[in-house]
Amino acid sequence: MKKFSQNYSGRWSMEKEMLAKLPCSLLWLSLICSVLFGHAALASSSEFELLQNPQGRSVQTLDGQWNIIIDPYENGFYNHRYQEYPTGYFKNKKAESVSELVEYNFNSGNTLRVPGDWNTQRDELFFYEGTVWYEKDFRLEKAPEKQYLLRFGAVNYKAVVYVNGEKVGSHEGGFTPFEFNVTKQLSAGENFLVVKVDNRRERNQIPTVNTDWWNYGGITRPVSLIELDSHYVQDYSIQYSPKDSGQIYGWLQAGGVSTAYPVEVKLQIPELEIDQAIRLTKSGFAEFSINASPVLWTPERPRLYQVKIHYGDDVLTDEIGFRYIEVKGEDILLNGESLFLRGISIHEESPRGDGRAWSNDDAATLLHWAKELNCNFVRLAHYPHNENMVKMADKMGLLVWSEIPVYWTVLFENQEVYQKAERQLSEMISRDKNRASIMFWSVANETPSHKARYRFLKRLVEKARELDETRLITAALDTQSSSATGKVIDDPFAAHVDVIGVNSYCGWYADEPKNCAGYTWESKYNKPVIMSEFGAGALQGKHSQNKLARFSEENQEYVYQMNLAMLDNFTALKGVTPWILKDFRSPRRPLTGIQDFWNRKGLLSEVGVKKKAWYVLKDWYDKKQEAEKGD
Repeated sequence: MKKFSQNYSGRWSMEKEMLAKLPCSLLWLSLICSVLFGHAALASSSEFELLQNPQGRSVQTLDGQWNIIIDPYENGFYNHRYQEYPTGYFKNKKAESVSELVEYNFNSGNTLRVPGDWNTQRDELFFYEGTVWYEKDFRLEKAPEKQYLLRFGAVNYKAVVYVNGEKVGSHEGGFTPFEFNVTKQLSAGENFLVVKVDNRRERNQIPTVNTDWWNYGGITRPVSLIELDSHYVQDYSIQYSPKDSGQIYGWLQAGGVSTAYPVEVKLQIPELEIDQAIRLTKSGFAEFSINASPVLWTPERPRLYQVKIHYGDDVLTDEIGFRYIEVKGEDILLNGESLFLRGISIHEESPRGDGRAWSNDDAATLLHWAKELNCNFVRLAHYPHNENMVKMADKMGLLVWSEIPVYWTVLFENQEVYQKAERQLSEMISRDKNRASIMFWSVANETPSHKARYRFLKRLVEKARELDETRLITAALDTQSSSATGKVIDDPFAAHVDVIGVNSYCGWYADEPKNCAGYTWESKYNKPVIMSEFGAGALQGKHSQNKLARFSEENQEYVYQMNLAMLDNFTALKGVTPWILKDFRSPRRPLTGIQDFWNRKGLLSEVGVKKKAWYVLKDWYDKKQEAEKGD
C-alpha cells in the first residue's frame, strides 16, 4: 500500500542542511542576499515561484479591449539586420510633428478583447500563426510603500512584456500563469503595457508542431495588476493527513522580507476553531502541523473551509477542502474509501461553440454538463486549464486529472525541451496545489515508447513527486501490446506512475466495433488503470439505419456500447474518461460537410446538443453508481 507522507518540510530541510555547511560569514551573507534580492527572481519569468491566490489580493484588472497590430514579419521587434529594434512597437512611439515618420499606430482602431483568442474574434486571424502586438493604456494611483505585480493567467504561446517601453520579462508556454514585479517600471498616473504575442508552432516547443486541437493565439486568460504590501504572503501549501487522528499541515513563505518584517503569521480556520500563530524563519519561511477533524471533501459532499492567513496588516482568504488520496494494489482510495471514477475528457473550449474558454460561466457550463452525465471526475486535457475550472470543480465536487502538453512526438532527446516541460509542470503544480479536486498530475499523453522518452518522462515523474507528494501521478499511454484475446499493458514507463492511463480506440481507428466487446485487458503491473480515452466521431443530427455508417450518431452509439461491454470485464479498471464531452476545433479534421475543422468525437455538439452516445454512457454510469451503493 502506498500512502503519501507529509513531505512539506523537504524544501526547508534541504535549505537548512545546505546552510549548516556554510561558514558563519557566508551564512549571514546568504540571509542578507535573500533579503536584498528577494524580488530580483520575481522580476524575471516567475517559473516556480508564483504568487499564491492572486485573486485574494488587491487587484486592478487590465481586461477589456486592447489595441493591436498584426505583425507577421515582426517588423515591430527587429530591424533589417534582425536585431532587437530599440524604437520598436514596444516603445508605443507617437509622432510629434507632421514631418516625423512613425510607421505604426496602436490607436488606429484595431482591437481585441482580453481575455480571448484572436482566431474567433477576427475572421482574418482564424488560421493565423505569428505575432500580434497588444497595447493597453491604464491609470495607477501608485503608492510609494507598495509592490506591484503584473500577472498573466496565460498567453499562447510566447510573450514578451514591456511596461512604459521597458522590457520586464518573457514567458514561454500557452497554458500556465506568469508574473513580473513591475514596481520600478510603473508611474503614478498614466501607464501603458505592450505585449508581443507569438503563437507560431515550433519543433522544440511543448507541445510540438502537431496537435489535435486549435492553436488559439492571444492573451487567453485574465491580466491583472496586483498591489502588495511591503511584506506579504508569497506562497503556501495547506493539506490534510489522517496521521495522529487527523492533521492539517503545510508551509508558508513570506515575500518582501527585510530586517523589519513581522515574525509571525496567524492561520485561522474559524469553522474548525483553529487560530494559531506560526513563527517565521529569517528567510520568511514556516511550516506547521495542527490537529484537526474537518469534514473531508468528497464528490458527494464537496466541503470547503474558509482559511484566513494574517501577516502584518495583510489578510489573505482562501477556500480549501481537505481529503487524502492513496493507492492500494489495483484500488484508488479517497479518504480511505475505494471509488470508481466516472469521468469525461474536456478541452478548454467555449461551451457556446469555438474559442478558448476562460470564465466562471464557461467553467460552470462545462462542468454542469459533466455532472448531468453523472460524472464524479473530469480529465482536463491536454494542458493545464484555466483556474476557474479547477476552483469550480472544488465547489461542484468533481475530481480532476490535470495534464501538461507533453503530447505525441516532442523532442525527447533535447534537454532544452525537457526544461520547458518541467517548467510547465512546476507552474501547474504551483498554481493549483491547494485545490482539493485535483487528484492526478499527468505528465504525458500518447507518447511513443523509446529510451529517450522513457528517461524524459521518468524525470518529470520525479519532479512532480518532489513538488507534491499528496497526489497521484499518471500519464495517458497508447503503447499496449496485442494478445490472443485483446490487449496487454506492458509499457515500461507504467512502472513509474501510480495510476496507469490507457487510450484505446477499438472500433474507430482499429477493428470492428462488434469485436471490441469480447476483448480482454491484462496488465503487467499491479496498479489501478483508467481508460483515459475511447470513442468515435459523429456529426450531431446525422443518422443512418446502418450502425457501421461513419460519423452517424448510431455508429458512435454502437462503438460506445461495445467498448463499455469490454470494460465491464477489466478488473484493474478504476475509472474512465471517454473522448470527449463536446466537439472541438481541430485543423486536423478538414472533411467537408462532416468535420469542417471540428473533431466530432464529442458526446455533445459544439453548442451542447446531446448525441445518442451520451445516453449510453449516462446509463452505464448510473448502473456503476448503483452497484457501488449496493456494495
